[in-house]
Amino acid sequence: MIQTIETMLSNFERGKLTRRQLVLSLATLTAAAQTVPKEKAFEAVTVNHVTVKVPDLHRTSNFYQEFFGMPLKQQSSKTHILGVGSSFFGVEQGDGPGRVDHYDFGITGFDADKIRARLRKLNLKFDSDSKESFKFFDPDGFQVQVNAPDYVGHVGS
Repeated sequence: MIQTIETMLSNFERGKLTRRQLVLSLATLTAAAQTVPKEKAFEAVTVNHVTVKVPDLHRTSNFYQEFFGMPLKQQSSKTHILGVGSSFFGVEQGDGPGRVDHYDFGITGFDADKIRARLRKLNLKFDSDSKESFKFFDPDGFQVQVNAPDYVGHVGS
């Protein structure tokens, strides 16, 4: 829209548009912009959790439990979920140096199908058809998980 306005102003300055034509064109452009319905945002109301992948699951998990007093809420051979207030911190066994694997947003009125439909429009890929929670990569390559605000996580095997 900015480019269109700049073109109209340039045409006005060069005498290709009268003042009246410029004003009518701007009014029409403004009216058209206001009638385009914006898609409602999916409202993130919590950072539900952050999950890291580390080379030594038990060493890292023990550090966070002891240093920050995070209780072990769930565990498997490859994943520990540590409590952080009403949220949690995920620690997963990984290869290589430690890194942030993903972060998770709790979405008001979470509707997995609607979110996936919007992701398809944006040509963004997601990892599952779960109704409870799923992950996708944002345009910059960050892995993002979404679910309802009260999601408590699940450990795999």
